[in-house]
Amino acid sequence: MKKLFLLGFVASLADCVAAPPPAATPPAPTITVQTGRPGADINPAMWGIFFEDINFGADGGLFAELVKNRAFEFPDPMTGWMKISTSLAQGQLSIRDDDAFDPANPHYVRIHSEGTAHFGISNQGFRGIGLQAGETYDFSAQIRLLDGAPRLNINLVGGDGAMLASVSLTNFPSRWEKVAAELHPKATDPKARLDLILEGKGTVDCDMISLFPRHTWKNRPVGLRADMVQMLADLKPGFMRFPGGCIVEGSYLDRRYQWKNTILPVPDRKLLVNRWNYEFEHRPTPDYFQSFGLGFFEFFQLCEDIGAQPLPILNCGMACQFNSGELVPLAELQPYIQDALDLIEFANGPAGSLWGAKRAALGHPAPFNMKMMGVGNEQWGPQYIERYAAFAKVLKAQHPEIMLVTDAGPSPADDRFNFLWPKLRELRADIVDEHCYDHPLWFFTNTARYDHYDRNGPKVFMGEYAAQSVDVVSPKNRNNLECALAEAAYLTGLERNADVVRMASYAPLFANADAWQWTPDLIWVDSLRVYGTPSYYVQQLFSRNRGDTVLPVELRGAESPPSQIQRLYASAARDGQAHEIILKVVNPGTAAIAARINLAGMAKIGPDATSTVLAGANLSDVNSFDDPRKIAPVQSQFHPPASPFPWTFPPHSFTVLRLKPE
Repeated sequence: MKKLFLLGFVASLADCVAAPPPAATPPAPTITVQTGRPGADINPAMWGIFFEDINFGADGGLFAELVKNRAFEFPDPMTGWMKISTSLAQGQLSIRDDDAFDPANPHYVRIHSEGTAHFGISNQGFRGIGLQAGETYDFSAQIRLLDGAPRLNINLVGGDGAMLASVSLTNFPSRWEKVAAELHPKATDPKARLDLILEGKGTVDCDMISLFPRHTWKNRPVGLRADMVQMLADLKPGFMRFPGGCIVEGSYLDRRYQWKNTILPVPDRKLLVNRWNYEFEHRPTPDYFQSFGLGFFEFFQLCEDIGAQPLPILNCGMACQFNSGELVPLAELQPYIQDALDLIEFANGPAGSLWGAKRAALGHPAPFNMKMMGVGNEQWGPQYIERYAAFAKVLKAQHPEIMLVTDAGPSPADDRFNFLWPKLRELRADIVDEHCYDHPLWFFTNTARYDHYDRNGPKVFMGEYAAQSVDVVSPKNRNNLECALAEAAYLTGLERNADVVRMASYAPLFANADAWQWTPDLIWVDSLRVYGTPSYYVQQLFSRNRGDTVLPVELRGAESPPSQIQRLYASAARDGQAHEIILKVVNPGTAAIAARINLAGMAKIGPDATSTVLAGANLSDVNSFDDPRKIAPVQSQFHPPASPFPWTFPPHSFTVLRLKPE
C-alpha cells in the first residue's frame, strides 16, 4: 500500500471535458474489431483481488468474530471492555496471567461479585455488534469457578439499552473448560453489545470470550462473514493476493507478518499490533490489532472457495521503507528463505510431508496447488535487489514451477521504479508488481502505457491501482463514477496488452465505514451491511467478461492529444468457449456518442447479443448503504443488424457488448 506520496494538483476530468466546444460537430467514431485476427492469450487469472488487513478488513471485517479483544491480550487488556455495575453492586475486576488457560495468550479476566447486585463486563465489538433478528449467535468462553455458586447471564443488549437476548449459565467447572450457549436476538440492531453479568456471590475466571453468527461463509464454525465473502465470489476473481500490503513488512521486522504463527491452534495465535494502528494522524485507530483468526490456512481455503489462485506475499528481510527500513543482513537471510520453502510445502506438499501434514491436520489433506508467490511488498533500492536475488536463487533451484512476483516500488514512474526494472530484467524476474494511486486524469492518459513494453521481458502485475478523487491518502477521496470510468479506460489498455500484463487488482479491498484509515476502497461494510462501489462493478465487468484471446481494435474519430481525454476507449476479446466477441467501451464525456461498430471478419451476428451498461448522471455520483446500486450494471438483450451497425454510448458510461456469430 502506497502511503504519504502526495501529488500536485492536476485538472479534474470535469475541467477537461468542459473545454470550449469545437466549431463543428465531430464525426461519428468508428470502432473496428478484427474478429479474425486473434492476438495474445488472456491469462485466466487476469483480474483478481488484493486483501490487506487495513480499514478493519480482517478483525471487525472478513473474520466474523464479533468480540473485540476476546482474550484480553491488547496492551491495555481492557480495551474493548468496560465494567457493568450499579450503585448497589459490590465487586472487583482484575486481569491476571497466573495459571492461565493458554500460556501463549496468558491474560484473562477475574470477575468477583459480593452478590449485592448484578456486576460484570461488557464488550461493544468493533464499533458496535451487528445483530440480525431471527439469526442464531454462538457464544463461547473458557470459564472456571473459584468460589461461590453464581449465575452468569449472557446478554445481548441493543444500542438503546433494550434486552435482545439472554441466557443464564451455572454449575461452572473448577478447571478451565469451554462453555457454550446459543442466543437469538428478537430485533435487528447494528450497535448492540455483549454483557457478561455475574448474579449472586462468587468468583469466576473468563478467557477467549467469543460471539459468532451461526451463519458464516459455508456455515463454518469460527468462520468468515458470509455477505463479505459473497461480494468476493461475485467478482469471479482469478487470483487473491494476501495478506498485504504493508503489514507483510511491518514498521519494524518484529512486527512483520509471519505466516507460521497464523496456522497454530486458534488459542495459540499471538496478537500483533496492526501497522495501520498508528500510521495516520488523520485516522488514529489505537484499537487495531491482528488476532489472526483469519490466517494463512483460512486464506488458502477462501481462495479455493471462490475459485481464485492463491498469491501469498512473504517478507524478504526488509521492514517497511516508509517507516524504519530495518534490514536483515544478507548473511542472516536464510530463515526468511526457509519460510518460503516451507510455505510451498504447506500449500503443495503431500499430506505425509512435514508442512503438508500440518495442512492436513487443519482439515485439508489435498494440496492447494499454489502457483505463485510474492517476495517482498513494495520494496525498492539495491537492498531489495540483493535480497530478491538470494530468494530467487534458492526458490528457482528447488521449485522452478513457482512463479515469483517481485516489486517495482510504490510509484509507476519515479527513480525507484526506473532503478528496479532494469535490475529485474537482468535477473530474469517472472512477474513485476507495479502500483499506482493517482488522479483520474493519470489513468485516462496512460491507457497506452504497456503498448511499448518489452514483449520478451518480465510480465507485469498491476497489483495496486485506484483512482484518487482528491489526492493520495486524502480522507476526502470518494469512490465516485469519475474514478471508476478512469479505471475502466485504463483497464482496456491492460487487456489490450494481455501478453505483457498478466494480472491486475484494485486496492484496498475492504473498508469498515466506522473504522477506516484509507479511502477510496472497493467494498464498504458496516456491522450489518455491505455494498460495492462503482469501481467494484468495473472490476466485476472485466472479470466476468474476460475472454481468452485479445482481438485488435481500431478507434477512428475518438483520438485526442496525449495529454487529454479521448472521446472513447475500447478493447475487445474472444471468448472461445462461449463463441462470443466481447467489446468493452468507455465514454467518459458529458454527451452521448453515436458510433459505428464494425466486426470485421464476422459475416452475420446472432440474435442473442447482450449489452451491459454502467453509467450515471454525474461524475461525482457514488453508491452508499442507503443506495447501494445507484451506479450498477444494467443488462439488456438486443439483436444487432449485420455489421457494421450503429450504437450509442451513453454519457459517463462503461459498456460491455457480447456478440455471437450467427
